[in-house]
Amino acid sequence: MINKEPYQQSYYPPAPTGFTRYMRTSLIWQSLRFLIINYKILKLMMKSHH
Repeated sequence: MINKEPYQQSYYPPAPTGFTRYMRTSLIWQSLRFLIINYKILKLMMKSHH
């Protein structure tokens, strides 16, 4: 069993890559995801009203 001591490098989670940070902050990507999620919800609601 590996004992992880606090304040060592292996104790902290990995930092996000540049691509990951871009995807989290890109307004274009966030808008696209927003539209896709709304479409899925709308489709689900349309099925339940029949």
